[in-house]
Amino acid sequence: MTEISVDASRVTHVAVGLSVALLTDLERMLPERSVLVLDEPDTIRARRGRERVSGFACVAGLVEAPTQDEAGAERLAALLPRPQRLRAVIPALEYGVVAAAALADAWGVPGAGVEAARTLRDKSLLRAVAGKHGIDQPEWEVVESADAIDAFRGRFGGRCVVKPANRQASLGVRLLDSGSDTRAVWAQTTSADEARQRARHALPPKYLVEQRLNGPEFSVEALVRDGRAVFANITAKSVQHGDSPVELGHVAPAPLPPDVAERMAEATRQLLAATGFGTGVVHAEWILHEGRPHLVECAGRLPGDCIDLLVNLSHSCDLTQDYLRVLEGTAPRVAGGPGRAAAIRFVTAEPGVVTAVEGVDESGRAPGVVESEVYAEPGATVGSVTSSWDRLGHVIATGATPEEATARAEHARDLIRVTTEAAS
Repeated sequence: MTEISVDASRVTHVAVGLSVALLTDLERMLPERSVLVLDEPDTIRARRGRERVSGFACVAGLVEAPTQDEAGAERLAALLPRPQRLRAVIPALEYGVVAAAALADAWGVPGAGVEAARTLRDKSLLRAVAGKHGIDQPEWEVVESADAIDAFRGRFGGRCVVKPANRQASLGVRLLDSGSDTRAVWAQTTSADEARQRARHALPPKYLVEQRLNGPEFSVEALVRDGRAVFANITAKSVQHGDSPVELGHVAPAPLPPDVAERMAEATRQLLAATGFGTGVVHAEWILHEGRPHLVECAGRLPGDCIDLLVNLSHSCDLTQDYLRVLEGTAPRVAGGPGRAAAIRFVTAEPGVVTAVEGVDESGRAPGVVESEVYAEPGATVGSVTSSWDRLGHVIATGATPEEATARAEHARDLIRVTTEAAS
């Protein structure tokens, strides 16, 4: 492995993984040429990385580095000299969480900790740790075949969840009922891929089968400093019906009774202690089953799906700015309780070729709407929604209550019409 050479004389922050959303935030927070972005050669090329960072004045450079070599993450610090003015290392993407933690440890700045990062990146390790510490969660097993899934699901009336242990964005997650075809589901899960996001040398996939639990789903976004949650928000999620439980909406704060919200927050504090998470942000997902939070999974980075914006809007705070502060070793400006609510709803359409996109401007003018956007353009081919990458747009709206924010977001989403016709 060759040492990486780069002019880092003005660099104060290193982002591990190329995230346009994060860079958009950093652009308003940090001076010119202060952010060094590290990412894999494969993904830089696949995602046109150099073109995408060219418009950001805060970026000092985009450097090819083995950011997805999770097994050898500790070697990364030997390839890249520590910037003299370094203040923070930021895990910008899910697949850069372990490398970011390793760099932070090696360079003496706050971070999650390598062991905690590895635990959060592998759902089977997270399940083992949670079970050891008595955290409620579904029954589970690592599986390597459809036959192993059948043996497991037979104990639960044929109902189970199959998922990759080290992927993101609901990729490959499938729900099975008593009549489901296990072999077809296994083929769908094991073939699910996101080549533009993953390096060729990344760890091979691992798969879990889990007991299906019944109940509403939530996430806790916690800002953590030295193992202690200094701020937490609870988000309620809406999930697509059917066998692909892709998230179609969120609202913050979640409309929960105070005692249930406290149980959710306490479960997250227990999870922080169990994993030994140090400093950063966690996005912990829970299902409220029989009145108790049960762990679904947890990420050691800023949440996706614009949830950070929902937190900012509802709490009148800046989660990314506070994230930087804790990673820099300084105290965040912790927000108080929420003063209003914010909701997001995602746009979908029937599979086929997009023939028209209408109503986006009208949607953007609807009451309470903050953002209204469609990513798909006429001529694009869209498929069934089997992961977060398959959604076609989103609408964000605010309201005095979670119910009002949700109603406004759904109304604005329904004003958007993405017309498709069957591919010839």
